[in-house]
Amino acid sequence: MIDKWETLASARGSVEVDVWPYIEALSGDVISRTAFGSNQEEGNRIFQLQKEQVDLALQLLPIVFIPGWRFIPTKANKRMKEVISELQVLLRGIIRKREKAMEMGEARKDDLLGILMESNFKEIRENGIGLSIEEVIAECKLFYFGGSGTTSSLLVWTMILLCRYPHWQGRAREEVLQVFGNEEPDLDGLNRLKVVTMILHEVLRLYPSATFIFRSLAKDTKLGTMNLPAGVEFTLPILLLHHDFEIWGDDAKEFNPERFSDGVFSATKGKFSYLPFGGGPRICIGQNFSMIEAKMAIATILRRFSFELSPSYAHAPFPLFTLQPQHGAQLIVHKL
Repeated sequence: MIDKWETLASARGSVEVDVWPYIEALSGDVISRTAFGSNQEEGNRIFQLQKEQVDLALQLLPIVFIPGWRFIPTKANKRMKEVISELQVLLRGIIRKREKAMEMGEARKDDLLGILMESNFKEIRENGIGLSIEEVIAECKLFYFGGSGTTSSLLVWTMILLCRYPHWQGRAREEVLQVFGNEEPDLDGLNRLKVVTMILHEVLRLYPSATFIFRSLAKDTKLGTMNLPAGVEFTLPILLLHHDFEIWGDDAKEFNPERFSDGVFSATKGKFSYLPFGGGPRICIGQNFSMIEAKMAIATILRRFSFELSPSYAHAPFPLFTLQPQHGAQLIVHKL
């Protein structure tokens, strides 16, 4: 991605770029390699199909409450079946290759799929039960979709906000150069990026990738003064919680990473009010991975470019399955 931007900017030293599709592709490639170890071609195809699936789901949303709607032979319904079928074939192929490699003692155990399958085989050998291949495919879909869309959302809003607040862009770049100098970012250095971490926390507060979460009660529950029966479903509006003046103060709607200077607990005054990755036993298992990926990407970009909003940029946060820039993210990037 960096090389492409440098090539585009090589003639004049700067260029206008819609960074959103580049960041989406980057995040998709990262999750392909890290979660599945699949090659770029397979990963890109899975990513494209899941994006199309989201678009089709939105088209079908107005009729989902009509009984039997799935059997109506509309163009969108037909295409949805084709997409689901191709995804199944692709993921089944990746899993079958891994199964054969495991049988021959050549399996990878350094990616998420390898860990999942090794654990599953062990469970089947020892207890006679485990995940079916369909269940493994379902896990793969979730890992892929959740691992790419959320991080790309975090990265694009970080770049946009650093354009709007160049002072913070400067502070972040200064810290990155101080920690890494001319060396490539490594894990130890990423863990020492305090300013960058503060910025990412504040971006996730203002523009959480998931704007709300659903929960269904498994048993009768007492919540404050309310008695809620099992089966009740409720929505937790993360976006509203993150913009609440009573929790965050008079500057709740302003970009102020300094509020996280002493960590999340201090920023929330000990309240359970910051949920960019959910919370409790169902908290996102990929939150650390996502933060490392975001720090690595932002640190690498800051070392090579400065950036500002293009006059053609239109600010339109759009809650799809994740919070996305509806009209793209047109920035002017300058080579350093």
